[in-house]
Amino acid sequence: MIVLARGATPDDAEAIARIYNEGIADRGATFETRLRTAADIRGWFDGRHPIVVVEESGDVLAFAATSEYRPRQCYAGVAEFAVYVARSARRRGAGRLALEALIHASAEAGFWKLVSRIFVENHASIALCRALGFRVVGTYEKHGHLDGVWRDVVIVERLLP
Repeated sequence: MIVLARGATPDDAEAIARIYNEGIADRGATFETRLRTAADIRGWFDGRHPIVVVEESGDVLAFAATSEYRPRQCYAGVAEFAVYVARSARRRGAGRLALEALIHASAEAGFWKLVSRIFVENHASIALCRALGFRVVGTYEKHGHLDGVWRDVVIVERLLP
C-alpha cells in the first residue's frame, strides 16, 4: 500500500464528490445539505486555489481544498480551507497528510494565511489543526442553522511562510 498526497486534478472530481457527500450526510463538518456532483467539484478548479488528494494504491481517501476567503483585493492572500476524509479511511492519518500537503501547496501558490471554521463538537478536526500549527481565534456562536439546530463554530487560522 502506497499512501501519497498530490495535487488534485479535475479527473479526481468524482472521488472528491463522493467523500464530500459523506461529510454532508454525516452532518459533522459542514452546513451544506445539498449533495455535490462531479460537475460541481470541477468548478472548484479555478487555477488559483490549491486542492490536494491523498490516495492509497490509486484510490482517493481524502482531500483538502482551498477557496476564496473574500472577494476584496486586500484578502487575495487569504484562503479558506476544508479537509474531508472518506469514512473508511478516518483515523488513519489521511486527513493530516492532506492538510500538510495543502499548507505546502498554499504557500507555494502565494497565500499567506489559511482560515476555516469548524463545528465546536468536531474535536478531531480542531486537534488536527492545532497539531499542524493553526491557532484557535475564537468562536462564532449561532453561526448557522443545520437541520433546525443552531451550530457554533471555532475559527482557526495559520500564517504561512
